[in-house]
Amino acid sequence: MSGRIYIGIGGWTYEDWRGPFYPEGLTQKRELEYASRQMTAIEVNGTYYGSMKPASYIKWYEETPDDFVFTLKGSRYTTNRRVLAEAGDSIEKFISSGITELKQKLGPINWQFMATKKFDPEDFEAFLKLLPKRHDGLDLRHAVEVRHDSFRDDVFVQMAREYGVAIITAGDSEFPQIADVTAPFVYLRLMGTREYEAEGYTTGELDAWAGRLKTYADGGVPQDMEAVTRTVSEKPTDVFAFVISGHKVRNPAAAMGLIKRLRL
Repeated sequence: MSGRIYIGIGGWTYEDWRGPFYPEGLTQKRELEYASRQMTAIEVNGTYYGSMKPASYIKWYEETPDDFVFTLKGSRYTTNRRVLAEAGDSIEKFISSGITELKQKLGPINWQFMATKKFDPEDFEAFLKLLPKRHDGLDLRHAVEVRHDSFRDDVFVQMAREYGVAIITAGDSEFPQIADVTAPFVYLRLMGTREYEAEGYTTGELDAWAGRLKTYADGGVPQDMEAVTRTVSEKPTDVFAFVISGHKVRNPAAAMGLIKRLRL
């Protein structure tokens, strides 16, 4: 048995996708409906900047297939602070903002930290303790996107594993890569698409990424990725992979290229 692999893009409202990705004549209000039939997941960036209304989550739920998943970025007011141990009220506000209206379509929450945020073991553990496991009867999954080299540390990796929080793995990025498996799922953000490649990546690069995602789903850690401890789960592991940044116009094509390879 292997874990489920979800592949998608960041957001769905992007004018430059109209034509290269969205068919001519498709109305903006139907873009989510269309995108969710081409991908299996979408990472929502807007929740990083401000709260959505519960009605928005209900609408997203109704417009997407039953097996579709949304991952949400946690509020920047939670992560962009000097003392993370004081983030409890901000976390509660975000969790209570209506996200559980997504029901089974709610994927992991991405708590993204600024690249200048350094690893402070005591304070970061205090933050992990604040992350709730359940809300409104729904299990919650948490992932942390840390982007300072000080987090490439055994202590951090073991800490994330103890709390069952995934460390988001940066792919083809300037940020440090921490490819360790620390939760029942893994979360990757691929950031290397290029304008001159029709699918954002070369055929060989997409083949390689598809292979890495399969390795993760089987409970392993890809040998050509940078891990701190390289401890494997040896259990089926769900995988969430998003083609983000790079040359954004090519990101849907890259995501669909990965989906095609994994289905074959």
